[in-house]
Amino acid sequence: TEDGLFRAFAEVIERVGSDKTRIYLYNIPPVAQVAISTTLIERLKTRYPNAICGIKDSSGQWSNTQEVLSANFDDFEVFVGSETFLLQNMRNGGAGCISATANVNPAAIHDLFLRWQEPDADDLQAALNQVRAVFTKYPMIPALKSATAHFTNEDVWRNVRPPLVPLPEAHHRELISDLEKIGFSMPGVAG
Repeated sequence: TEDGLFRAFAEVIERVGSDKTRIYLYNIPPVAQVAISTTLIERLKTRYPNAICGIKDSSGQWSNTQEVLSANFDDFEVFVGSETFLLQNMRNGGAGCISATANVNPAAIHDLFLRWQEPDADDLQAALNQVRAVFTKYPMIPALKSATAHFTNEDVWRNVRPPLVPLPEAHHRELISDLEKIGFSMPGVAG
């Protein structure tokens, strides 16, 4: 329940007991099976105005991020969990994105972050979406590691920790083929 979530956050903040505590909430309902609502954020910001600093919204729903942005919480940064929403987030007062694919496509994501107000921002966003779409066809972490293995020419990168399993060889080849078709590369890595 929302009361249970509030109590969980409150207990952490109060047990730490430091006015230096800074917390960024992580809204990831597909994994946590519960969402962090704007009413919960409001309750936490009211009770702990300096401790609750922002949120990473990995709900996958722009409408959810927009609702949080529209709440206009003071001193509260909103990050999206996927670069597919980066431009919308920036245009609506958001702070940026924290994305798994930033591990393999950091320069392009950073470029849009810096240039979101420029005329070609929509094109930069479309290019990010194209890369993200390739990775989302597969389990994300194994796919990211598989791409890293390919572009570094170090197969050890395909190793994942349980309960994850590496991409099957056929999927690895499909992933690399799909990435090559869109001209994806990982500048700065050996390969």
